[in-house]
Amino acid sequence: MKATLKPIATLGAVLLMGAATTAFAERSGEEVYSSNCTACHDTGAAGAPKLGDAESWGDRLDKGKETLYENSINGIRAMPPMGTCSDCSEKEVKNAVDYMLSETL
Repeated sequence: MKATLKPIATLGAVLLMGAATTAFAERSGEEVYSSNCTACHDTGAAGAPKLGDAESWGDRLDKGKETLYENSINGIRAMPPMGTCSDCSEKEVKNAVDYMLSETL
């Protein structure tokens, strides 16, 4: 009798370039902000521009949104790469930046 191997379940995860990714819904900017960004961006800790304070965003805004995205993804000064969101996609980090800007400008 010949044995045949068959998958017993589909987990919804795909191995992509060495990292497991799961097909979850993309989080909104507000969701990412609320769970990862508030500690610094609500208080201005470590020089972070504060949510709703256009003056604290001044020079950063002059560099353009793409630079804000790059710095948020790659880190800058006291801000670590991806902020504090180790499980965020780059798109979710951009969503958080967009949310902060919409609440500030």
